[in-house]
Amino acid sequence: MTFDSASILTDKAAFTGQFVHALVSKCRDHNGRGVDGMRLIQMMAGAIVEFTLLFDESDRGVEAMYDHLATMLGCEPQEGPISELALPPAYIIDFRAEQGRELTRRMFEDWLHCAYEFQDVLLFVCQQMFMAMEEDGQSRRDLFRLLIECTNRCLGYEIAAQELCDIVIEQKIGLEGWSLPESISGLSAVAGRALALSLNAYQQTAFRGADLPEHLDRLTCVMTQEAVRLGLPAGSDWRFGLAANDRPLDAPYELIASLEPLARDFFRVIRMHNLMDQAVASAKATGRMLAVAAGGDRPEVEPVIAKPLAMAAMTETYKTVCTQYAIMSM
Repeated sequence: MTFDSASILTDKAAFTGQFVHALVSKCRDHNGRGVDGMRLIQMMAGAIVEFTLLFDESDRGVEAMYDHLATMLGCEPQEGPISELALPPAYIIDFRAEQGRELTRRMFEDWLHCAYEFQDVLLFVCQQMFMAMEEDGQSRRDLFRLLIECTNRCLGYEIAAQELCDIVIEQKIGLEGWSLPESISGLSAVAGRALALSLNAYQQTAFRGADLPEHLDRLTCVMTQEAVRLGLPAGSDWRFGLAANDRPLDAPYELIASLEPLARDFFRVIRMHNLMDQAVASAKATGRMLAVAAGGDRPEVEPVIAKPLAMAAMTETYKTVCTQYAIMSM
């Protein structure tokens, strides 16, 4: 069903049903019979972030939505520290949240002139989702807290990716004369290093053929999907020309040493202390820089060059950290 701009308000109930159906259809469990509640929460987090990015102060918009939802639910979110094991890895949160954002963009096309009506839809869907999950024995306050954690992370990745690109453009390109290939490699290497440090990766040094360790493969997906979403041509040439496993490691040490302190200071300011979160934000920033450099009809760097360049910087840096830690642990 589609909605024209004249019928949106009168068809809000039908639109809400269509939105819920689209959400649930992407959140089926492995058996195809039930709904994966955690996946649903992550997609709703992405939907909330996509809506609040319409406004200049998206962080305040998110807080206002939390307040509205607390009133509708009749409770506050669960307080206290939350275990990292309660949430999926950062790259999974980003992937599912981006699915929610994409769905929201498609559904929201006709609602741009009545954003607050769409906010009502989002809040209503969250309320009904929590009430249904509560019937299965889950705590409403715990579910609310999980939604907040996923939403805050999703918004943090989005803001951090844009700010990291601005840092590179203003300070590295503008003041220090970095080229676009250097900028891509630097951001990608910072992401690979943060990922390796987050995993005690010296325990996972086996690289078989062209296969990448699971966490690294997932992080490269964050980068590639962000680039493709923003207009970089899709294709299978991301690993073209990558060094074989028997070649000496060639991480871009100078670029890392120059960019990482700035990235570290920035993450400290926004209180993004988790290294896996930093890796995802840096990978998203790399994807955006790739789209700027290699997208469009007349790219400044050919995609067939830019894509393997980013992939090589991330993988070589990851391998370097793995190897260094393995040697130190002997």
